[in-house]
Amino acid sequence: MSKLLTLRQAVADLVPDNASVALGLQMEQMIPFAAGHEIIRQKKRGLTLIGPISDILFDQMIAAGCVKQVIAAWVGNVMMGSAYNFRRAAEQGGLKVVNLSNFTVALALQAAAMGVPFLPTRTALGSDVARDNDFFSQIDSPFEDKQSPGGPARLHAVRALNPDVTIVHLQRADHEGNAHCWGNFGVMIEAVRAAKRVIVVAEEVVDTEVIASDPNRTVIPGFLVNAVVECRFGAHPSPVQGYYKRDNAFFRQYHEQTKSKVDSETWLQRWVHSVADRKAYMNQLGGCRVEELAVKQHAYAAQTDFGY
Repeated sequence: MSKLLTLRQAVADLVPDNASVALGLQMEQMIPFAAGHEIIRQKKRGLTLIGPISDILFDQMIAAGCVKQVIAAWVGNVMMGSAYNFRRAAEQGGLKVVNLSNFTVALALQAAAMGVPFLPTRTALGSDVARDNDFFSQIDSPFEDKQSPGGPARLHAVRALNPDVTIVHLQRADHEGNAHCWGNFGVMIEAVRAAKRVIVVAEEVVDTEVIASDPNRTVIPGFLVNAVVECRFGAHPSPVQGYYKRDNAFFRQYHEQTKSKVDSETWLQRWVHSVADRKAYMNQLGGCRVEELAVKQHAYAAQTDFGY
């Protein structure tokens, strides 16, 4: 059965107010900006955003008033430093921030994907990250003799994290949600398996035979997916390997154009509210800019034979 929806339909149906939403899971690439912008246009409220290094998408959603809480390792403009809207909201008390490391974000999502309440780890022992943090609890190792010198090893238990919705952007999928991805996965796979609902946004929706021809690249199986969206350039200004490179100029411009609340509102009006969809967004970006971002030096994988 086809799960193909428009981005507007997918967000309307699967991202309710007050949901926890995992986004930007592949570190600095394949960030689902188009999906985030549609969430802004639909005026979703009370969201909890989950991610490792979210780059400027979280900042934009915070500026738009969509967000009440962030569970993340870092929020900012990776290229330029501060994310001004995040900083303003955190300093003024309008945003709850739960600080995790990249690794503990991965552990929390993996625990949920495995259906267990927590995963044990040595990470963050002695770190302020765990101080007054509900995601951490110190435990004794159950496999060491408590009477031995030094007693059992002390560990952290990292609590499981189940997003209500995980949204990922990748290269291609079929209409059933089976999806190919190559490049940096980050914590995408853990977040997909941990989520209650999954939206796959793809540069291309292809025939099922294309996906089936390379099963080892099918990192998301269709039975986990609730909606599939075809959205060319849906990750801009972040890169999608094999499709377009990172738009460094856009990140610099965002940094300069969002230093104040008024400036940020002007930016959102231009790049989100005044464009109906991604096609209009790309038209505003301009054909010359799009061409400049296109892949200039292809690097194809070797042909693979799955026969016997």
